[in-house]
Amino acid sequence: MSALILGFILIPFVGFLVSLVIPKEKEALLSISAFLTAGIQLSGILTYSVYWIYKGHPSLNLKEIPLFESRGYIFYLDFYFDKIGAVFLITGAFLTFLVTIYSRYYLHRESGYKRFFNTILLFYVGYNLTVLSGNFETLFIGWELLGISSFLLIAFYRERYLPVKNALKVFSIYRIGDVGLVLAMWASHHLWNENISFAKLNDFSLVHQHLNEHSITGAFISLMILVTAATKSAQLPFSSWLSRAMEGPTPSSAIFYGSLSVHLGAFLMLRTYPFWHQQHSIQLLIILIGLSTSIISVTIARVQSSVKSKIAYASIGQIGLIFIEIALGFEKLALLHFAGNAFLRTYQLLVSPSVVSYLIREQFYHYVPKLQSIEDSFPKRIEYSIYLLSLKEWELDSLMNYLIWKPLKNVGRKLDFLTIKRLLILFVPIYCIGLLISVKANLLPDEITGYLPYPFSIIGLVMVLKAFSERHRPRLSWLLVIMNHLWVLLAISFNEGFGAKETVTYLGGVFISGIIGYACLSKLKSMEEDYGLNRFYGYSYEYPKLSLLFLLSCLGLMAFPITPTFIGEDIIFNHIHANQLVLAFFTALSFVVMGIAIFRIYARLFLGPYTKKHLEMPIKSA
Repeated sequence: MSALILGFILIPFVGFLVSLVIPKEKEALLSISAFLTAGIQLSGILTYSVYWIYKGHPSLNLKEIPLFESRGYIFYLDFYFDKIGAVFLITGAFLTFLVTIYSRYYLHRESGYKRFFNTILLFYVGYNLTVLSGNFETLFIGWELLGISSFLLIAFYRERYLPVKNALKVFSIYRIGDVGLVLAMWASHHLWNENISFAKLNDFSLVHQHLNEHSITGAFISLMILVTAATKSAQLPFSSWLSRAMEGPTPSSAIFYGSLSVHLGAFLMLRTYPFWHQQHSIQLLIILIGLSTSIISVTIARVQSSVKSKIAYASIGQIGLIFIEIALGFEKLALLHFAGNAFLRTYQLLVSPSVVSYLIREQFYHYVPKLQSIEDSFPKRIEYSIYLLSLKEWELDSLMNYLIWKPLKNVGRKLDFLTIKRLLILFVPIYCIGLLISVKANLLPDEITGYLPYPFSIIGLVMVLKAFSERHRPRLSWLLVIMNHLWVLLAISFNEGFGAKETVTYLGGVFISGIIGYACLSKLKSMEEDYGLNRFYGYSYEYPKLSLLFLLSCLGLMAFPITPTFIGEDIIFNHIHANQLVLAFFTALSFVVMGIAIFRIYARLFLGPYTKKHLEMPIKSA
């Protein structure tokens, strides 16, 4: 019975592979393929769920499918199915089936028809993998698939400026959540001395014992899980990204940001509830975040002029209430609330194009303004202040820019002195000295070797910050990303247990992706004089195959799931000691900024308005 769980991941994966080989001119075949995939999945899940309930709805765990093993380390997949997974699977299957039917006609004759169905099926693979995950490593694979497919769907109308810009912005916020999940995985490795499964988290006595012995570590893990959930579910202070994500097609907005993807933060909180519910400070923090989000999102929704943004903020408010229900221990109510909110928001978004036309007609003949609203009971100064703040979305976007992105850009701009020549002169000798010290580390006192990883990890972070802020030279930015991998590897090499097998696994993916990506950038430079990172160029129109090859290189270099680099990153964190929190933070931050820098190169060169066909400068409008 447990083995059948894999079928719910394989069915959409096979459907995704089939959709890749269907020619883009065959619209009917593409839509039928997606329709059949979603239909077979829905039928299978419903049949399986009935049988599972008949058998007494036991919690099922499909254990340990190892992908990589070395001394003291195992990277394995684990799958888990219970009532939480059943509700999310059934809801996801039904809504995906509904959206594939709708999209077949809604996107008829769109130039990106094939891209849309490819990406929707990739999203569905990631969604099922996340919902059925039995440990953090498996969940992180699905989490990353969702992030990539989200970026591609928001930037679906890639000839426009705003969809591409907003796709980068949403992807950047997602990377903040990735920091939380990576650090939670790292800390949990040291708390449990293993890749803990979600099935073991249901053992109250085991969790209670470890939290009593390591209360600070437990609080840190819970806080990182909350950060990850808040970013994915657009809770404060990360709420502003959801309305930006509505730049994609209406069907993708419905399935992603109205129903399924946006609720996965709540899913993560439900899945890890046995761990953090014993920590009352975390429970209180979740309630405060959910309540604040609900209140603020309602005020923003009431003043929105766009129907999709209005629905987005209404959905955020309901998810805030779901967070409160989870924190209070009302699991069944939270699951019911999730299903109801997902179905409602999907329906509202799918009918929104028609509703807008109806309302425009209605307002000319039957519009009657409300004579009284709840805000009228407030003092006028407070009423007007709330109104202005709501119009500005409580400056949440500016807050994120001021606290996170602006400081990173400022630091990066101060590194403009770094050129390829200076990199070779300054850092290559330092790196060679570092390698020599690493080889002879056993001859040095432990007091010295314990501090050596920190300067090397900081140099790696400097490299990637420069790559993030580079405005002119794509190849320099690409080389800086590769060098960041090398510096991180050097920093971790001073910790025991990190040997040749781990190094080859990690660097294998980095070098293959790095060489192919650099070759793509050199090829593009040889064909185009107008070439840089200061604006969008849209070269995917003229060079679609080169664009696809470079995208694959980007995925490999930023550690796309199941690539050698992805497994290597997990190995890296597994070898960071429990007392090296600063090293873990620097490493996680460098990986996050690296992902943003890589996709920024891809978006700037290959997405956006195609300047050869239009104007010399892209039109900065939707």
